[in-house]
Amino acid sequence: MSEEEIESGTEDEKAGESQESESAEAPPLPEEDESPVPAEGDEAVDDEEGEGEEEFDLEAQIELFREQIEEEPDNCIHYYNLGEALAELGDLEGGLENYQAALELDDGGFDAIIHFGMAEVLTAKLIQGVSSNVIKSSVGLISSHKDKTTINSVDEKDYSCAIDEFQAAIKSLSKLQADEEIVEHISKNAPEQIATLYYKWGSDLMDKARQLDMYGEEIQDMKLALKHFKKTLEIDPNHSAGHLMEKLSKKMLAEGWKSYDEYGFEAKDIPGLG
Repeated sequence: MSEEEIESGTEDEKAGESQESESAEAPPLPEEDESPVPAEGDEAVDDEEGEGEEEFDLEAQIELFREQIEEEPDNCIHYYNLGEALAELGDLEGGLENYQAALELDDGGFDAIIHFGMAEVLTAKLIQGVSSNVIKSSVGLISSHKDKTTINSVDEKDYSCAIDEFQAAIKSLSKLQADEEIVEHISKNAPEQIATLYYKWGSDLMDKARQLDMYGEEIQDMKLALKHFKKTLEIDPNHSAGHLMEKLSKKMLAEGWKSYDEYGFEAKDIPGLG
């Protein structure tokens, strides 16, 4: 018998075994689907109906939350929902006010998510400030800086309040009465946000030190900036921008830096510490 005949016979045997197995173990056939088959054009009608659906109305939702507060003024969830909606609409002060009301009414079960919401609003308020416009100007610029977008003050409270709220959210996680998905979201994102805030704090101090006006605390601000960059890396060792800024701040402290006005003239010369 040839090799081809042997292989053919083997395949026939396998096929026979497969048929027997399927015959013995095959599950019962499903009942025939008697649901009507959509006629031609029905799909187009459905698409047209979908297009006519209204988009989510956030303002209407806000009014609903206000009504719920009137009906249950002691329910912290309603205040939280309203705060979240207002913040999403851009009313950060209103969002913060309602988050605070929710926190005062909460018995501890929702502390973590309320603190997290407050921290996000405080961070958004910080990002809206002029200081956010000059972060990029620090990167890669050591010896010169044109005074196009200025930052003349860095208020410690603006950064520390947001950081404190994120830390409070982390601390309260064990008591949070919420889905595991929400717990994971806070446990993952709160530390990342804290690292980002320390990075921004350091960046803003660096930009303040590099402005044209001499104010006498440039070295002190650069030392504090370096401290915040180190804190960023302590929380997030893979923060690439943090590594870059740490190196830049060390170089500026060691070698000093100069700032130039819009005409290219030297406006400020800060000697390094050596």
